[in-house]
Amino acid sequence: MISSKYFLKFLLKKKINFFTGVPDSLLKFFLNELNLISKNNNITAVNEGSAVSMAIGYYLATKKIPCVYMQNSGLGNAINPLASLAHKKVYSVPMVLIVGWRGGPSYHDEPQHKVKGKITLKLLKLLKVKYEILNNKVKNFNKFSKLIRYSEKNSTPVAIIVEKNTFEQNKKIRIDKTKNKSVYRREIIEILLKKIKKKTKLISTTGYTSRELNQLRSQRKLYNGQDFYLVGGMGHATSVALGVALKTKNKVVCLDGDGSLLMHMGSLSTVGYFKNKNFLHIMFNNKSHESVGGQKVLSDQVDFKNMILSLGYKNYSLVSNKKEFNKRIDAFLNSKGPSFINILTRKGTLKDLKRPSNLKKIKRFFIS
Repeated sequence: MISSKYFLKFLLKKKINFFTGVPDSLLKFFLNELNLISKNNNITAVNEGSAVSMAIGYYLATKKIPCVYMQNSGLGNAINPLASLAHKKVYSVPMVLIVGWRGGPSYHDEPQHKVKGKITLKLLKLLKVKYEILNNKVKNFNKFSKLIRYSEKNSTPVAIIVEKNTFEQNKKIRIDKTKNKSVYRREIIEILLKKIKKKTKLISTTGYTSRELNQLRSQRKLYNGQDFYLVGGMGHATSVALGVALKTKNKVVCLDGDGSLLMHMGSLSTVGYFKNKNFLHIMFNNKSHESVGGQKVLSDQVDFKNMILSLGYKNYSLVSNKKEFNKRIDAFLNSKGPSFINILTRKGTLKDLKRPSNLKKIKRFFIS
């Protein structure tokens, strides 16, 4: 396997000193090293398009090559600024993309990742982005040196595609596992499942939220067919839930995360505009991209209350423990929305957490 520290030092020697992006599980050991060695020059972006745009701004200010990291699913967000700003035929901006290749050809992965995995290299070719593949068989970084020189010489984006099990963990780096007194996400979901009516629809965001909801349903053999899991499409739970709420009289509960909500925050204004009384929004706020390595979400400075209410939501509340949620859940479920609960949650998830399977069956049950 490749030493994350060694690879990062290679990039730094190439005078790449600015990093921004959205965390990915295939890159987590590299990102942990990055936060240790070059924390002040690393910005976690709200989405991949924003990261590419920030990188363009950095280059305009410094004439230096930036680095943008992401999962390959994030290429969808990145295409707009890559094609309409950074492309050789537009402003011709050099940068190095480091892309985690979920759904790659060498291993099994979930359906949503296999779809994106098959088209990743094709997308880069269409964008005229030259790339090289980094895996645990690589002996030296010569081809990546040439790739970076190509980016600099031709003033164009290039990409390093990272396969699974490429980076080794630096065991000396201690991951923050501080336990706080807030509630676990799964405890909130358990309470919710006991309280909601059978006709209530649940739309859950990507990552551990959907996986825990799915597993708790299965373990307790509770009525199913109410849930739609966003196994992909991070940041779009709000819009999917709104689309459902606009065309049903039943309550619709969106289970969101802080990172997911911030990724496409503009959709909140659409919710506020339509003011659907049946729209209920729960945000699990653990200030972390937990399912891809626990990197920090930049939400500390966000005044969620003023933001949510100013965008047109009718009700807002903040919950920091299980007792408070138990007190407010009935009023929340019976409220005339749009209503929003910001729940301060602690990191941690169920053991042996499985992923939702048979997605077409889930869709069929949800529709029926």
